[in-house]
Amino acid sequence: MQMEGFGLFGLGLLFFGFLLFVVHIMVCVWAFKDARRRGRSPEFALLVLLAILFFPILGLIVYVLIREM
Repeated sequence: MQMEGFGLFGLGLLFFGFLLFVVHIMVCVWAFKDARRRGRSPEFALLVLLAILFFPILGLIVYVLIREM
């Protein structure tokens, strides 16, 4: 029997993608707030936000490495 549409597997993939999107947005917000809380300038915090928004894994790794400086 052929299933039409996404089926259960497609629905699971859609949910997983949405979950990853929400986690990505939460990480962006966390990094922005963390940069501001550590006394960095608003421009630096915005740069961190954009870096993590467009380069999620690499941007987060770089930010975690330079945040202690």
